Amino acid sequence: MEIWLFGNPDLNCDCLPLKILPQLKKLFPKIDFIIQDPLEEWSLPSELFIIDTVQGLKKVEVFTTLEKFQPSPHVTMHDFDLGAQLNWLKKLGVLPKFTIFGIPENISETAALNQLNSLLQQYEV
Repeated sequence: MEIWLFGNPDLNCDCLPLKILPQLKKLFPKIDFIIQDPLEEWSLPSELFIIDTVQGLKKVEVFTTLEKFQPSPHVTMHDFDLGAQLNWLKKLGVLPKFTIFGIPENISETAALNQLNSLLQQYEV
């Protein structure tokens, strides 16, 4: 199983998935965690698992549809985020079944790891 991680190491509000990557690798050695960029071209697996920061959450949540996400403005390429990429793939008809583990912006590393640990155990191969 592989899980894609998204985040910007230069932004405190968006770097938590990258900060907890070493601990995730220790907790789940059978999972291949891959850092991705929403602006790069992807080779899509048959089922997609993602960990990313999601604004407005109080706890780690699981999403399997895009309907709960609000579209962000697309003024420049810097505004083209994961949500925009997933919506684009959906529009093209190539978006595979997916699961997004959304991490709140303002959560501690410990809380994020504890909540992710509980959720990921349900999906581990």
